[in-house]
Formats: sequence, C-alpha cells, structure tokens
Amino acid sequence: MELFKQIKGDRLIWAIAALLAIFSFLPVYSAASNLAYTGGVGNTFTYFVKHFMHLLLGFAIMYGVHKIPYRYFRGLSMVMLPIVFVLLIVTVLQGTTIDGANASRWIQIPLVNMSFQTSTLASVVLMVYVARYLSKIKDKKVSFKETLLPLWAPVFLVLALILPANFSTTAIIFVMIMLLSFIGGYPIKYLLVIIGTGIMALVFFILVAKSFPDAMPNRVDTWMSRIESFTSTEETVEDYQIEQAKIAIASGGISGSGPGKSKQKNLLPQSSSDFIFAIIIEEYGLIGGVFLLILYSWLLFRLVIVSQKSDTVFGKLLVLGVGLPIVFQALINMAVAVELFPVTGQTLPLISSGGTSIWMTCLAIGIILSVSAKREEIKELENNEENPLDILSETI
Repeated sequence: MELFKQIKGDRLIWAIAALLAIFSFLPVYSAASNLAYTGGVGNTFTYFVKHFMHLLLGFAIMYGVHKIPYRYFRGLSMVMLPIVFVLLIVTVLQGTTIDGANASRWIQIPLVNMSFQTSTLASVVLMVYVARYLSKIKDKKVSFKETLLPLWAPVFLVLALILPANFSTTAIIFVMIMLLSFIGGYPIKYLLVIIGTGIMALVFFILVAKSFPDAMPNRVDTWMSRIESFTSTEETVEDYQIEQAKIAIASGGISGSGPGKSKQKNLLPQSSSDFIFAIIIEEYGLIGGVFLLILYSWLLFRLVIVSQKSDTVFGKLLVLGVGLPIVFQALINMAVAVELFPVTGQTLPLISSGGTSIWMTCLAIGIILSVSAKREEIKELENNEENPLDILSETI
C-alpha cells in the first residue's frame, strides 16, 4: 500500500503505538458508561466516537511530525517557547477555580469548541529545548552562571506557571529534566544546586499559598490531602477512588471478567481516564495488565535503541527527552491504581480518553520517529553508494 511506503522510522515504535491505540477502544467504550450517565448523554457510543477521533487526529499529528527532519526541532523549540509562555499565562489568568482551588489547566480553542491543556504542550516543547541546549554544551566546560539564563530561567518560569494548578505535571517535568541533564553530561554538582533550589521554591510557594489563600487560589490543600490520605487510615475522597480501583483489580483475577463486564466502572470516578488501568485489570485480568506493561517496557527498550543509533548528540537527547516522560507517566498511572503512589491525575498514554494527552503523546512519538527515520535515510544512502571494486569487477 502507498500509505505504508510513506511511513518511515522505527517500525516497532509504530507497531507499539498502534497496539496501544487499538487496545484502548474497548476499555474506553466500557468505562464511558459512567461518563454517559453522569454527563446526561446516555449514549456510550458518543464517547467511543470521540475517542476514535482524538486518536485519528493524534496519528495524523504523528505522521506529519515524523516527516519533518529532526534537526528543525532545534529552531522550532526556540520559536515555540515564547508561544508556550503566552499560552500558560493566558491559562493562569483565566482564574478558573473548583472549590476555591486553582483549576486553570485548559484553554478553549475558538471556533471548534474544544479545550486544550497547555501544560502538556509546554512539557514537550521544554524537553526539546533542554535537549537542544545540552547538545550545544556537550563536552564543553561551562560554569553554573553561564547556564542560568539560557537553560534554567525558561525551565523555572514554565514550571512556575504550571505549578499552581498542576503539581504532578510540574514534578514529572522537573524530574525528567533532571534525568535528561544527567544523561546529557551536565555537572552533577550543579544539578544538586538546581534540585535544592527547586525544593526551596516549592516550600516557599506552599508557605505563601497557605498564608494568603484568598489572594492566590491554589491546589496546595488538594496536594496535602492526597498525600495525607496516602499515608493515613482516615477515609477521604481519594481513598474512595483507590478503594474502588483495588476492588476492580481484585475482581479481575488472572483472565478478567470479560470485555464490557466491569462493575466498578459505575462506581469509580475518572474510570475512563485516570483509573482506566483498574478497569482494564477487572475486564482483562492480570493478562491484560501484563500485556500493557510489556508494551510500555518494549517502548522504553526501542527508545534506548533509537537514541543509541542516532548520528548526533541532539538526536540522542531528543529521543530520551520526549520519550522517557511517556513511559514514566504510564508507570505512575499504574502505580496510582495499585496504591503504590498518591493520586496524581495523570492519564495512561494512548489508552485513557482525552484529546490533549493523546495529541501530545503522538507529537512526542512523531519526533522520535523523525530521529529514527534520519538513521534509516543514512543507511539507505550508504547501501546505495557504488563500491569501486564492484565497478572494476563488472568491467573485467
């Protein structure tokens, strides 16, 4: 088929993304019954079609991005960073609150009546930007002062704009940037200073937010309650979610109750997004859960392979920068469902319903495929080069 001929890059990553997307349809369709009931729509097929359209657009983004030579992402990160700042500021200035807490995570896209979570775009752009800078200073001796303005100022500014409404995303981005910086050879002593500064900035923000709650709506109380519910025995809203998730997981057994036969989907809030892993275990059992874990582990393995085979330092860091957060987010989502981690609100990449999460995951995978496509192009050129010995043998 002509379409498959146009597809470049690592075929196994394409296969993993396709398998995750295909696998997501039945769990989302099953779990959407709760959304249909609470939303007053009364029709789960509507949510199935919506999920299908999100994935279709996501794979279109993936296809389009993987056709762009990855070297262009260097300049694009510089162009997109100011745009991300503006989008995050607009998001914060909306002043959306839920129960007095800052809930400004989405902006409304004009004309199409769709919402967009700006922090997910900021995450991808920031990782590309950091990969670009680290590749630029690789094997060079730099002072901490030299890197403050061009590297850490944009990082802390973006994180400061995301933090009031979304601590978990801020923490994930920060940890991933630290990991990428370590892999990229940034001096460890400077990294320790940045980590210490980040912790101090978070403590300062919490103290100010607790002291002046009316002046700056925030989600500090929500974060604290989630941590307290994770460590204490008193029952809270978060405890209810986790208990229902654990019941679903315990009900699944080895082979599960079967597609669409989940009972906890009617009781578990966010059953089609944040806690869809619990519904998958209930319906497909331990087999379904292990299958997902294998797919994400396989993706991690392919990320390392593509990174190692890249012909430039920027390509290596770019793959790890945009790829590792996908696997990390998946592990966090699974850990929350089995109560190994406090409730975070992170979705399961390419499985959970939700447009922005799917689109940005596909954008990141498209960037990875662009790097692997360049390697394929180099190999093709090497194979097509005429060997002088072959030409000589043909003339004799």
